[in-house]
Amino acid sequence: MTAKDVLKNATTLASYNVLLQVMFRVLTFLLNAFTLRFVSKELIGVVNVRLTLLYSTLVFLSREAFRRACLSSGSEQNWRQIINLLWLTVPLGVLWASVLGCVWLWLLEAPDPQAIPYYGPAVVLFALAALQELLAEPLWVLAQAHMFVRLKVVAESLAMVARCLLTMTLVVWAPQWGLYIFSAAQLVYTGFLVLCYAVFFLHFLSSGEAERQSFPLCRVGDLLPSRVCGESVVNWKLARLTWSFFKQSFLKQILTEGERYVMTFLNVLNFGDQGIYDIVNNLGSMVARFVFLPIEESFYVFFAKVLERGRQVRHQRQEEVAMAAEVLECLLKFVLVVGLIITVFGYAYSYLALDLYGGSLLSSGTGPSLLRCYSGYVLLLAVNGVTECFTFAAMSKEEVDRYNLVMLALSVSFLFLSYFLTWWHGSVGFILANCLNMGLRIAHSLFFIHRYFLHSPWEPLRGLRPSPVLLLALGLSAALTALSEGVLCCDGGWLFRVAHVGVGGVCLLGV
Repeated sequence: MTAKDVLKNATTLASYNVLLQVMFRVLTFLLNAFTLRFVSKELIGVVNVRLTLLYSTLVFLSREAFRRACLSSGSEQNWRQIINLLWLTVPLGVLWASVLGCVWLWLLEAPDPQAIPYYGPAVVLFALAALQELLAEPLWVLAQAHMFVRLKVVAESLAMVARCLLTMTLVVWAPQWGLYIFSAAQLVYTGFLVLCYAVFFLHFLSSGEAERQSFPLCRVGDLLPSRVCGESVVNWKLARLTWSFFKQSFLKQILTEGERYVMTFLNVLNFGDQGIYDIVNNLGSMVARFVFLPIEESFYVFFAKVLERGRQVRHQRQEEVAMAAEVLECLLKFVLVVGLIITVFGYAYSYLALDLYGGSLLSSGTGPSLLRCYSGYVLLLAVNGVTECFTFAAMSKEEVDRYNLVMLALSVSFLFLSYFLTWWHGSVGFILANCLNMGLRIAHSLFFIHRYFLHSPWEPLRGLRPSPVLLLALGLSAALTALSEGVLCCDGGWLFRVAHVGVGGVCLLGV
């Protein structure tokens, strides 16, 4: 597969992933708005912060390192060895489930059983849902590596719809089930994912289509762990790279979910405040997950396939390096413009968005301040996603190991910053701590990219230099929308709100 083919497939994958993320976030957005009217904010806090943190931690620590290593293993893949390595995610998941389950059940403060019943069984069921999802991991990596772009969209779409329908039905008809509702919905979600991937590959391998496409596996049995005479069970070079990424993934998880760890382990917010913070956080991150996360996931695959890990630019094929540099510059330019627009318009429309979404429950407290800060944080998320996906695809194993020390320092500083900034400025402190750490991560990635292309004719970091005309348009829009909010929003009637939205629409068209 040529570099142009990889770019085409990566772009298609990013497009499908954007569509998938839009659907996922819209459904989650509507589901939260629906459930807020039937369950308490304390229950939302336990589900969306504590139980979801258990699930995401277990899944991330069990599979993230394997994904990064196996998707960047170069052109000389031995897929039997890779499949064997990927199946290690399941016993690793069982180990993490045992450790984390004990922590969540016996070390953390349990919620009031009268207000939030069935906490213990819910912890067990969420851990089982995570283990169930790990069963599809070898199939997921196969699909990503061979650009089966529609499979992920179909599988996750069906799983999302099934989870949302079950949650809405049980919330209306059996609200007394409490946490059982969300536990059952999570099990259904992961079950649909595994089923879709299994059905696809069973059909693909048994129909003869795999042989026609020169797929590296020919039989259904090849999807299971096996050993070939004369070969080691796993590729030990790839296993060592996985270990390097594993050490890094543990630290990255702390950075990614740091505020939830602080809330869960240090009890800086009660369950009700955690629920409100999580709702605002989900609302603020919608565009980041719609656009930036799919781009990061898809173009990591592109950079990992086009570039040879750990080799200097002059020792690689120049045509492919040139394409990688051009794509990186375009991505940086795109995410910078989108991030700036979100930052400018998010400031003036945070109050209105929360008031429309959740009423005074969200707009009367710290919600608007949280969302305004998050609008600025989105800009940093945008730039970091692209710079890190290139950096991790181009780093050598030794550089990955050294970066683990950087991640360790960032993780420790983030935890301290989160605790003290939250003590000083409430839940807004979480976002401020995230901004500071994200800025440091961006600085490290920019330094790596600058050094990587230093002795070459390409300068992809030019994508981070916005034009003066764009900055002027954004500055005028910020002033006009802030004035509009002060004059028109939001104590008047609907007519004033519509006028405020109209001002923003005109400014956005101008930008």
